[in-house]
Amino acid sequence: MSQADALFIRTCREILDTGVWDTDQNVRPHWDDGTPAHTIKKFGIVNRYNLQEEFPILTLRRTYWKTAVDELLWIWQKKSNNVHDLNAHIWDQWADETGSIGKAYGYQLGIKHVYPEGEMDQVDRVLYDLKHNPASRRIMTNLYNFQDLHEMHLYPCAYSMTFNVSGNTLNAILNQRSQDMLAANNWNVVQYAVLVHMFAQVSGLQAGELVHVIADAHIYDRHVPIIEKMLTQTPTPAPRFHIDPSVTDFYAFTRDSFSLEGYTPAPFEDQIPIAI
Repeated sequence: MSQADALFIRTCREILDTGVWDTDQNVRPHWDDGTPAHTIKKFGIVNRYNLQEEFPILTLRRTYWKTAVDELLWIWQKKSNNVHDLNAHIWDQWADETGSIGKAYGYQLGIKHVYPEGEMDQVDRVLYDLKHNPASRRIMTNLYNFQDLHEMHLYPCAYSMTFNVSGNTLNAILNQRSQDMLAANNWNVVQYAVLVHMFAQVSGLQAGELVHVIADAHIYDRHVPIIEKMLTQTPTPAPRFHIDPSVTDFYAFTRDSFSLEGYTPAPFEDQIPIAI
């Protein structure tokens, strides 16, 4: 069993067995038919993934990791907030008639800030510090800009990264305010594991540990039977992750810079409804 499968099973089991339902509250999310989308949740989940041991992708069901990488590059490379720049339709329901999702995600990473070393956006600041100030304890990004929240079509869920260099190893913490365990948990884990590998390689470092901190880890009411079915699946060993070693420029990575060897997820055909 892969590390990702074991952590997913443990977290979902903890939520289902000891979580708290919000059925007594008015909730914002709803299903396509207008029914409120209630959840059972746990507060303050922390999962640790050792990227030197394996790549943290689920085998209990397929994670469409290439599409996840596309979204990652859309946010962190293109720094875009327009779905026309994205090779998928996962953001369409939050986009306006121009394709914009407002001042969210990539827009925030692309805002320039003035530093003693010059003008840089958040991504370029991380790249600069990893090369020039690896001992810094201030290598961070933050998408939760309060002054722009009213112009975001969706508040950031995975909103902050903290990077830390220990010796020759790059570790990172992903902070997430809210997590749909079925639809998005492994999607985000895969994305930010790839991001750590990307930053590490172009900075002459080794990818180390990804720590995923989730404030509100929840399972939607209509997802419970799907999760219960998933937890009965037979997992397989983690695949081997490959990153093109010739890429030394963060902005030169493409979705084809990455591959997985031996990814054989369990068959799983259930449709997953998405609360909006």
